[in-house]
Amino acid sequence: GPSGTDIRDCSTDPPYLPPTATDTTARVAALRDAMRALGVQAYVVPATDAHMSEYISSRDARLGWLTGFTGSAGTGVVTQDKAALWTDSRYWTQAERQLDCNWELQRTTSIESIRMWILEVVPVGGNISLDPFLFSIDTWNSYRQALQGSGRILFPIETNLVDQVWGDQRPAAASSEIYSLPEEFTGSSWQEKVTRIRQEMEQHVRHPTAVLLSGLEETAWLFNLRGNDIPYNPVFYSYTLLTNTSISLFVGERRLAAAARSSLRAGCPGPLCVELQEYEQAPDHLRQYVQGNVTVWLGTEYTTYGLYSLIPQEKLLADRYSPVMLAKAVKNTREQDLLRAAHVRDAVAVIQYLLWLEKTVPRGEVNEFSGAQRMDALRQSEHSCGPSFQSISASGLNAALAHYSPSNGSSRQLSVDEMYLADTGGQYLDGTTDITRTVHWGMPTPLQKEAYTRVLMGNIDLSRLVFPPNTAGRVIESFARRPLWEVGLNYGHGTGHGIGNFLSVHEWLSSHQAPFWPPEPGYYQDGEFGIRIEDVALVVEAQTEKPFLTFEVVSLVPYDRNLIDISLLSPEQIRYLNTYYESIRARVGQELQRQQLQEEYDWLHRSTEPFPLGRATATTATSSMGVLALPMLLSALLPGLQS
Repeated sequence: GPSGTDIRDCSTDPPYLPPTATDTTARVAALRDAMRALGVQAYVVPATDAHMSEYISSRDARLGWLTGFTGSAGTGVVTQDKAALWTDSRYWTQAERQLDCNWELQRTTSIESIRMWILEVVPVGGNISLDPFLFSIDTWNSYRQALQGSGRILFPIETNLVDQVWGDQRPAAASSEIYSLPEEFTGSSWQEKVTRIRQEMEQHVRHPTAVLLSGLEETAWLFNLRGNDIPYNPVFYSYTLLTNTSISLFVGERRLAAAARSSLRAGCPGPLCVELQEYEQAPDHLRQYVQGNVTVWLGTEYTTYGLYSLIPQEKLLADRYSPVMLAKAVKNTREQDLLRAAHVRDAVAVIQYLLWLEKTVPRGEVNEFSGAQRMDALRQSEHSCGPSFQSISASGLNAALAHYSPSNGSSRQLSVDEMYLADTGGQYLDGTTDITRTVHWGMPTPLQKEAYTRVLMGNIDLSRLVFPPNTAGRVIESFARRPLWEVGLNYGHGTGHGIGNFLSVHEWLSSHQAPFWPPEPGYYQDGEFGIRIEDVALVVEAQTEKPFLTFEVVSLVPYDRNLIDISLLSPEQIRYLNTYYESIRARVGQELQRQQLQEEYDWLHRSTEPFPLGRATATTATSSMGVLALPMLLSALLPGLQS
């Protein structure tokens, strides 16, 4: 049923399968035939694509097709008589609703667990096979180490066996147009970017002769090109080999718009001429290139073992990130201005949504799914290119699931008596946005109010932080957790991620390298409610004597007053809030008036009233009682939370 409790039961005869499960018997049998033909005892199927993309296209959803499980993280292993799926706690219930009884669910993602399972079911001398173009160098190495000395052989096969049995049922390759980003939305020309990367190659102590780009957003960013091969992400399938004298772009050449092609070919012949080659040619071209006296620089996080293994070790310069990934993360002043503009427009849409909810939820007219649809529709304004990920719209207990997205058939009604969490984002030509607001229209419980306020305090403390360059992300994010830690609370996901200029909503880099970072602390009470507050912030230079850094929050939507216990905030935190609210009034207020949204303008004014600095001591006494009771109450309800 819609509650999500309708799960499989493999202990009965015949087993019970919910209507959400997929019958995979024929698919698994066909894969086993293909394995037998090649003498393979175990075949490993990952959830990613050849570029280690976070979001993948339906053509690359091999694990989903084979198992029926559509979660974004997981690994499947198939032997002649067994099949298992490993995934993390976000997806256990979903897996029990989608898998049939051909599959056992392993409630972990550790390679150690996969290793133990394989050693149990594959005899000594057996071949464990996988597609080398679907595993990053790091993941490949961890499999190799896991099986070392076990007498089992790790055996790469370049023909993907799932693709082979999927056959002509597999979705077609992307064929839509790849286009140039209009100049007013780029931070610099592609020629300037290429020149800068070549300077870095020259200055590197090992003098690499080429950089290999495998991450899809690297090539898109470098050439100021965009496409739509992957939902929510304006990228296209490609590789780039940038050498000190030539540039090879591997892409479906017929797909390039005329303007894009002439932009790339303007400098031909010459060092700023882009040679276009078909996407499939990348491995062969690389194989030929490394026969010369060369050194290839690449990023290990998102380059596959298949490409890596073509390069002799002595000709390889392997870093965690390529110089392009690092350059992309640092937004120049032009890119920062573009992002600020996108966030003003985005704030208008979110404010329209919050006001609409305020009016319609009390009438019982909104459910999670219709809310998400409304939010997506409100974003369709100037420069808009759709959502940047599937909207998370979660009411009451669903908000306790960190990545819950409603579907048409199963979605709770929003109620003034429950908390509601909306984590949404937009793609605009000038920037990518990602914002979470948690609201309550009725009477929140003292625990809800306290937990929300402490999440907000963490968000404020992080945003106010002044820190030296190259501070580790772990160190920075502990400031966001401290107000929760003080009363024995915590949350189980990371606090931040990079974000793109009309690119991916999650960029690879961690905070100390990226000058752009959404802080997103949260708190989740299983079966009851969840809280997350996420803003996007630029990393900017602080007004200090030495060059320290701080954050400039560019998300411009007020927090829910109904959930803030002002007595818990320090004077500095209140001052910060008031200053932030002033800038929202100035920048978003102006835009609301320009769009003649008077009712929204009034709502914004009410929601950004400055908070008074002095507070009566009476309130703090009652509040500290609540604080003292809080950790005990939680440990009684949730023994697992303190992990």
